[in-house]
Amino acid sequence: MNIRLLNKMFWLSLIFLMSGFSVLGQDIHFSQFYNSPLNLNPALTGQFDGDYRFVGNYRNQWSSVTVPYQTFSFSADAANFLDKKSVGAGIVFNHDNTGDSRFKTTIINAIGNYKLALNKDSNQYLGAGVSIGYTNKNLSYDPLRFDNQYNGVRYDAGLPNGETFTTGAQNYMNLHAGLSYFYQIEERKKVEVGASLFNITAPKESFFGNDAVRLDRRINLHATVQYQINDKIDVMPSIMLMRQGTYTELIMGAFGKYIVTDFRGQYQAAYVGMWFRAKDAGYMSAGYEFNNWNLAISYDFNFSTLRPASRGRGGIELAAIYILKQYKPTKIKHRICPDYL
Repeated sequence: MNIRLLNKMFWLSLIFLMSGFSVLGQDIHFSQFYNSPLNLNPALTGQFDGDYRFVGNYRNQWSSVTVPYQTFSFSADAANFLDKKSVGAGIVFNHDNTGDSRFKTTIINAIGNYKLALNKDSNQYLGAGVSIGYTNKNLSYDPLRFDNQYNGVRYDAGLPNGETFTTGAQNYMNLHAGLSYFYQIEERKKVEVGASLFNITAPKESFFGNDAVRLDRRINLHATVQYQINDKIDVMPSIMLMRQGTYTELIMGAFGKYIVTDFRGQYQAAYVGMWFRAKDAGYMSAGYEFNNWNLAISYDFNFSTLRPASRGRGGIELAAIYILKQYKPTKIKHRICPDYL
């Protein structure tokens, strides 16, 4: 199949994802989007060098303003699911705990992905992924304070709050999909672009029985380039654009990677980078790769109108990735020589 035609088909698919659905709160997401691939795009499932990948993410935000917002994520995926080279599969568990109401969100997503090689060398391919999952949201009204509970002098928890709450929990199914394009030009030169659409079914999530309140669809566009400068140094610029409802997030930045060791199966590299979230924050990130491990930390500095309250403090974020590569010995067939030789 013609490569140019496939590339055109990919970009037309991107336009379809952006315009084919009307984009009607906000989903869980991380500053280190590049270190939470299954939350970024279902099409990135199984897209790594190895057999199995395990990813953990943790974020703590706004501790200087209010009750800290804490987000956890764990994912696991397989590159060659059921020994099918072009099939990937994964699962994601997310948990978010925010604010005085102890508003909790728990998400479990199962993902399937298919990769289509674009050439015989398999250094270019398209990926298409679909994710289906279950979400539970619940909150507690007890810690909240209302106007009716002030007796004119002080707050009195014994007074009725005057509110009528329909429910304290919401449960719904959800659907997500994505596309990706990957081109491994050389060992340390590659290009990766993708688009994903989350909350395709726009599920209802009102705590007051209002069917008009739905979870907005979310569009992600992302691109990453790795380029080798010399034997020891690589640069890796990235960009991510996200749109959900009336909210838009644009992140741009780059890593500089220094390869400490790459010899006889031993690999170590350190990387640092700086990133900017348009009209909101900037953050620095650093990490270390050691054989199959990738450990990273980042910290956000708030530049938005919340800066006077936050005193410029945003959130700290941790990421850990482990890739398991199974050793598969080569089967050698022995032949018995005939007697006459």
